[in-house]
Amino acid sequence: MPVVGAIAAGSVLLLASPAFAHVSVQPAGPAAKGGFATVNFNVPNERDDSSTVKLEVTLPTDHPLASAMPQPVPGWKVQVKKAKLAKPIEMEGEKITEAPVKITWTADGKGVGPGQFQQFPVSVGQLPKNADHVVFKALQTYDDKKVVRWIEPTKEGDPEPENPAPVLKLTAAAADDGGADAKNGATTATAAKDADGSDTTARVLAVIGIVAGIAGTGFGLFAGRRRSS
Repeated sequence: MPVVGAIAAGSVLLLASPAFAHVSVQPAGPAAKGGFATVNFNVPNERDDSSTVKLEVTLPTDHPLASAMPQPVPGWKVQVKKAKLAKPIEMEGEKITEAPVKITWTADGKGVGPGQFQQFPVSVGQLPKNADHVVFKALQTYDDKKVVRWIEPTKEGDPEPENPAPVLKLTAAAADDGGADAKNGATTATAAKDADGSDTTARVLAVIGIVAGIAGTGFGLFAGRRRSS
């Protein structure tokens, strides 16, 4: 699974860009339907007088994720909460009866200071096969106890809400390419098998020819001897 770079190791100065105006989630690589992905929860500090000291991310329950593995972030403690599933899910032939439902990061020190942002990487999967996106609701807590709730849904065609929930967009399932590869592999294997069969036939015919030649030579010698006698 992909691993994010050293940028996740500490707080980074906040850039003057709308993309950092709120808590968001971005894939570190491909985030294909039905697959696994490493995602980064980007947490900016929008305040000038306090620091972010806690982030709580709620994982989806309509499409449960069987696995959520946070990457360690220096200066932060992390806890993953699991819960029983109302309906078990299957992953790689195994039945999963519980899944992670919440991830909480708590600062050991100062947290994310004014004018900075922090990335929190997580490996998640399996992503849903029949959805175009995954919604992660998030709570951002400051050291003055103020909580910003990034939980509002974003509707296509409507203006962005004041506190939108982070949304991970999914790409087409990688199984399509895998199917093509499997088909090509099967064709190659069949061709190789046919080639092996043809080679074996040629060898058998060659051996028969040699044996026939030897037999013919022996018969000629035997007949010549009889005529000589």
